[in-house]
Amino acid sequence: MTSTETRDMKKTSVIETKSGKVQGYIEDGIEIFKNIPFAEPPIGDLRFKAPVKKKPWDDVLDASEYGFNAYQGYTMLEDWFGKQEPESEDCLNLNIWTPAADSGKRPVMFWVHGGAYITGSGASPLYDGSHLTKRGDVVIVTINYRLGVLGFLNAPGSDPNAGMLDQIEALKWIHENIEFFGGDPNKITIFGESAGAYSVLTLAASPAAKGLFKRVISQSPPPFKDQTTEKVSKSIMRKVGIKKGDLEGLKKIAPEELMKAQNKALETLTLGMSFKPMIDSDTLPEPPLKVFEKGERKNVDLMIGSTLEEFKLFAAAPQFQGMDQEAMEKTVLMILGMSGIDKNKAREIVELYKQEGGGSSLWDTFMLLLSDSMMRVHSSHYLEAQNKHQPNTYSYVFNMKSPLLGGKLGACHALELPFVFGTTKIPGINKFAGKGPDVERVSEQMMDAWIAFARTGNPNADSIPEWPAYDIEKRSIMLFEKETKAVEKFLDKQRDIWGDALKS
Repeated sequence: MTSTETRDMKKTSVIETKSGKVQGYIEDGIEIFKNIPFAEPPIGDLRFKAPVKKKPWDDVLDASEYGFNAYQGYTMLEDWFGKQEPESEDCLNLNIWTPAADSGKRPVMFWVHGGAYITGSGASPLYDGSHLTKRGDVVIVTINYRLGVLGFLNAPGSDPNAGMLDQIEALKWIHENIEFFGGDPNKITIFGESAGAYSVLTLAASPAAKGLFKRVISQSPPPFKDQTTEKVSKSIMRKVGIKKGDLEGLKKIAPEELMKAQNKALETLTLGMSFKPMIDSDTLPEPPLKVFEKGERKNVDLMIGSTLEEFKLFAAAPQFQGMDQEAMEKTVLMILGMSGIDKNKAREIVELYKQEGGGSSLWDTFMLLLSDSMMRVHSSHYLEAQNKHQPNTYSYVFNMKSPLLGGKLGACHALELPFVFGTTKIPGINKFAGKGPDVERVSEQMMDAWIAFARTGNPNADSIPEWPAYDIEKRSIMLFEKETKAVEKFLDKQRDIWGDALKS
C-alpha cells in the first residue's frame, strides 16, 4: 500500500459505519480516512463480475494509509507523471476528507478519476481533497474502480460494465455512510474528468444510480460512442492463449500478464477509448444524452465544460511531431472521418475553422478544431438538452496555459485538475499547472465555484464575476483565464458548423 509519511499522527475518533469501525488521522485540522473498502475484493470467481457488497468487519479498520490502486494500463502520461503504484486486484477502496466527523450535514463531493478507463487512481496527489475541504467546509471522497480488461471485459459470462458497477457500489456506500463523517447523503455531487466525466454522465443516466446524488459536474467528457470492447477483449484473450468463451481459463491468468496483453492490444489504437461503459439492459439501457433529452434527470443540477485546447495534450505524442500544414490537415480530416463525419462535411468544418482562426497559428486553429470535436461540441449537446428541464445548468471553458514542454501544451486536457483541487503547488504538478499569482487566483476561483455548486446547484461565488446559467440563446459560459469573465456565444460559428454531426 501507499504509505503516508512516517510521523506522529493524531488519530480521529473511532467512527462506526454500517460496515464496521474505522479510524483515520487528523492533519492540518482535516480528518482523513483512507482505504475504506466498499466491496469485497474482486478476485477469483469475482473477477470480471459485478462487485459484491463488503461484509462487515469486526476490528477497528486503520484508515491512515492509501490502499492499492487498480491494475494500470500504459499511457504516455505515465512517462510524465509516473505510474500509479502499488497495484492489486484488491483495489475497491475509497478515501474521505472531512472538516469533522460530526452531525454537520455538509455537501459531499464524490470524485471519479479519469485516465481513459485504463489508468488513474483516487490516491493521486493531484486529487488530495484537503484543500477543497478546508476552503469550503465540504466532504471530499475519491475512489478506485477496476480499469481496462479487469473492469470492462466484453466476453461471454463477464459483466462488461463491472468498472461502472464499482463506481455505483462506492456511491451506495457513501450514500449509506457519509453522515457518520459529517456529510449529507441528500446533498451529494458527483464530479469527474475525462473518463471520469464520461462516468458521471453514465451514472446520471443509470437506473442503478438514480437517487444516489443531486448534482453532476462533468469536466471534459468525451463523446458517448457505444463501441463495444469486444474486439480488444478478443485480442487480449488471444494474446494470453485463451479461447473465446473460456472465462474460467481467463480468471486463472495473472493480472500482470493481462496488463501486458492489454498494452500490446492497444498499441495500434492511439485515439479514443477502447474500454468504456456499454449499453446494457440493467446498468445503462440507453445513451446518457437521450436520458437528459427526455427530461428524465430534470431534478439533477448540471455543470459541464472543457479546456480550450484539449487536444494539445495528445498532440504531444511522437506521431504528431514535425507535421507540416498539409500533413496536419490530412490528419484532422482522418480523425473527423473516424468520428463518423463524411468527407464533404469534414472539409466544410476545416475551412470554417481556417477562416475564423481561433489561434495564433494554423496549428493552434487545428488544435482548437480537434479539441472542439473531442469535448466542447459534445458538451453543448448536454447543455442544450438539460437546459430545457433544469434551470441550474452551467458551462465553463478553461484557458490557463501550461508552461510544460516550452508552452506547447497550452490549455490542454486535464490541466484544470490541479486548479479545481487546489494542488497547483505540489512539486511536479506545479511544472504542469504553472506558478504565480494568476495561477493561485484562478485556482481559488474554481474551487469556490465548484464548492458553491455542490452546496446550492449554483456556482456563483464572491471571487468570480456573475456566472449566468446556460441557455440556448445566449450560450453563456464562464471563461477561466487570467481575467476570468462570463462570455456569451463563445466561438459560436465554430460550434454551429458541427450541427448534430457529433451528437451521440
